Amino acid sequence: ASTRPIEQCQSIIAKLAVIWVGSMTLSVPEILLWQLAQDTSPVSGVMTEYCTMKPSSNLPESVYSLVLTYQNARMWWYFGCYFCLPILFTISCQLVTRRIRSTEKKSECRGTKHGQCESHLNCTIIALTIIYGLCTTPENVCNIVVAYMSPDMSKRTLDLLNLINQFFLFFKCSVTPVLLLCLCRPLGQAFMDCCCCCCEGCGPDTASSEGSTDSKLKTEMSSSIFFDKPRETPPPLLTLGTPC
Repeated sequence: ASTRPIEQCQSIIAKLAVIWVGSMTLSVPEILLWQLAQDTSPVSGVMTEYCTMKPSSNLPESVYSLVLTYQNARMWWYFGCYFCLPILFTISCQLVTRRIRSTEKKSECRGTKHGQCESHLNCTIIALTIIYGLCTTPENVCNIVVAYMSPDMSKRTLDLLNLINQFFLFFKCSVTPVLLLCLCRPLGQAFMDCCCCCCEGCGPDTASSEGSTDSKLKTEMSSSIFFDKPRETPPPLLTLGTPC
């Protein structure tokens, strides 16, 4: 079987840099739009700080006009960059991966451990994409509804929509690591081993002594594997002369 090509580290770093720099660039208008404001709380009567969606007047005039334009079209920017773009990128990558795998030979990576790892990784990515789409769809719908129907809606309805957005944001952030631990077996096993080690460390001294004994035995075995080479018996010396 022919060996599979391994992607170079420079190529992986370049792709990650493009993704991270692109994400940071798309989020710059959102950073400039929000600012801290101070107001008296109607409940406690104390001066409190809160975030408001209003561009700062201290920005340069050109930047201020761009931020105002972004504020008017924020729901479509948010829908396109934070919903459509990630899902389309994931779908296109999955299609390219399936096409590359279909062009490979049938005997290559078919039924092997590497092929199973690739299919399991694809299932994990698809599951994360589905969770992201399900949690982001209500937020985008609420943003569009608020942008076009906010004058006709009461403050209680707007607060309820914001609460729904926060709930789905919390659900998305909390379910993602759980899904990764459940679908990625090596990561889940490492997490369980770490939890078991922490529980054993908090247990009685006997457990710690047994754990230290096991670790010491493993260390000695590993050291013997790497450093203690088996000694070969020397070959018998050739006898000189005739045997008696």
